[in-house]
Amino acid sequence: MELGPYILLASIEGSVTAAVLALTAVGLSLVFGVMRVVNIAHGEFFMLGAVIAWFVAQALGAHPAVGFAAALIVAPLVVGAIAVAADVTILKRIDYDPERTIVATIGLLYIIQQLTLMGYGPDARPVEAPFNSRLAIPWWEWKDGALQMYWPWGLATTSYKLAVIGAAALVLLGVWAFMTHTRAGLLMRATQQDREMALAFGIPVERVYALVFGIGAGLAALAAVLIVPISQAHYLMGADPLLLSFIVVIIGGLGSLPGTVVAAILIGLSDGIVSVFFSPTLAKILATLLVALVLVFRPGGLFGTRQA
Repeated sequence: MELGPYILLASIEGSVTAAVLALTAVGLSLVFGVMRVVNIAHGEFFMLGAVIAWFVAQALGAHPAVGFAAALIVAPLVVGAIAVAADVTILKRIDYDPERTIVATIGLLYIIQQLTLMGYGPDARPVEAPFNSRLAIPWWEWKDGALQMYWPWGLATTSYKLAVIGAAALVLLGVWAFMTHTRAGLLMRATQQDREMALAFGIPVERVYALVFGIGAGLAALAAVLIVPISQAHYLMGADPLLLSFIVVIIGGLGSLPGTVVAAILIGLSDGIVSVFFSPTLAKILATLLVALVLVFRPGGLFGTRQA
């Protein structure tokens, strides 16, 4: 078989990674853009979403679609509420100081991780997908003077993976609409532009910060719920999403939501293709090298403000 079908299959796998990564990284970018907080615990909010999804699915014990649908609602809300509580009880009390918030979120990371280990255990556990039909993928080639379609053996994906891509795209469009067409989004953008001016105009900045921190964590949890039927819920699963999210946010531009989405697509597709043809380790190395190049030649990121 020629190389093209394999590249197509790798691109589909990379698109799934890109979709989940975009949701996770947009949450991280939103928190940094509005609050100027580097949330080291963001990966643990992702992990909590997957673990809560497993608990919800087990508790309902009904058809997989029922448990999964409930998890899509419950996990982001619960994780968002935990994030709001962390903001009010920890970050607010240290006045969102950049250095102290890094230390505080590192502490939050270990607290969440160890509490999850105590309550959930060390085992990786799957959540059954609501649907998972196998779909053959066609390919086209030029033969006998005409373009002909055929079905390469083994070239297939699943309906659930395609649904993950579509669901992530819809959520990202929803985030964009929320930020550009709602009063809450307007307040967030005003706070991002100038915190002191926002305070002068009576905007409740601390409430905006709590809302942003909750939304960022909720997006990470939602991404985890989408991916957990493909992977598994584990108490240490937050490390890779955190690393890749930081890579995406740096490449796209700190605080730039469009840049974050574009960078997530770039990293996700490259990760999928390189992992299939070479190794996942090489994919991470190339992503890290790309970050280094961006920091050297365009410190503000591809869509960020160019540094003077």
